[in-house]
Amino acid sequence: MARDLSEKEILTMELEQLQKEVKNERIPVSTTAKELVAWIESRAAEDHLLKGVPEDKNPFKEKGGCLIT
Repeated sequence: MARDLSEKEILTMELEQLQKEVKNERIPVSTTAKELVAWIESRAAEDHLLKGVPEDKNPFKEKGGCLIT
């Protein structure tokens, strides 16, 4: 797509994108990181990667053993 556009059109698109981005609210990383950690910790009890899947609800549990004769 960019090959079909002139340099002026590309610069216009970049300017429009930058004008949109400058309107975004900025939040310090320190604040966002604290909120993210709190959010993760509040949901840790429900996280299957942390606590595992109960044996009776595990769809990948082996149904039977392998017999080699």
